[in-house]
Amino acid sequence: MSSSKEIRAQIRSVENTRKITKAMEMVAASKMRRAQDRMRASRPYSEIVRALAAHLSEANPEYVHPFSVQRDGAKRVGFVVTTSDKGLCGALNTNLLRILTNRMRDEEAAGNEIVTVAIGNKGLGFLSRIGARVVSHLVQIGDVPRMDRLIGPIKVLLDQYHAEELDAIYLCYNKFINTMKQEPVIERLLPLPDETLVTGNTRHQWEYIYEPDAATVIETLLVRYVEALIYQSVAENLASEQSARMVAMKSASDNAGTVIKELKLIFNKTRQAAITTELAEIVAGAAAV
Repeated sequence: MSSSKEIRAQIRSVENTRKITKAMEMVAASKMRRAQDRMRASRPYSEIVRALAAHLSEANPEYVHPFSVQRDGAKRVGFVVTTSDKGLCGALNTNLLRILTNRMRDEEAAGNEIVTVAIGNKGLGFLSRIGARVVSHLVQIGDVPRMDRLIGPIKVLLDQYHAEELDAIYLCYNKFINTMKQEPVIERLLPLPDETLVTGNTRHQWEYIYEPDAATVIETLLVRYVEALIYQSVAENLASEQSARMVAMKSASDNAGTVIKELKLIFNKTRQAAITTELAEIVAGAAAV
């Protein structure tokens, strides 16, 4: 059994750890609220762009943008993997990377070539360890995602798709459901799924006057729409990260409190045993005299 001094040192160590986890929980809770507000604020923009893209596709059916062309028999696919830069957020990154690994294994079994773009330090480290081909990456995103920083790495895949070097691009990120639940998802980014451009009113004939021309307008709009999807995925992942970190730190603080109670109980038992032993020695010594 450990001595009373060792147990006291263990109690102090766990108490110091609990202070740290409690502080990290409060910081994560503060960042989580801002991340959730930012994520919800970006949703209306993507929804409006989606509706407008659907209207334009119905209004000008003779022009089909390359992003909307369905390519049969995709042999070269790209993955945009969005993870966190830091750890201590539970199984958030692990769950996402697990389903990504399974998907990549299926693609390789089908004979498809895979290229990846890593957004976040955890994803970059994982892809490097498994030997995946990483064509570009972005780390140290910070608490506020910036579109000007996201465009560069993603443009590498978009240019390859334009040049028909890629047949499909997928987004991998953690979708924010609520504070206690984050869902890892893999969604197709390009070509745009048919259901992405459905508004529910397909019988209406939309008419627009294009300036300078339909091809230029639709090209610009769909590029902005793809950028909005990518920004939204990063915002969703940041909100999921802070929520998962807050929950993980709260669980760590609660576990530390349980450990402290158990150590204090052991400390009291050890002290009582020592006192009993000393009393027995005193009584035995007095009886011997």
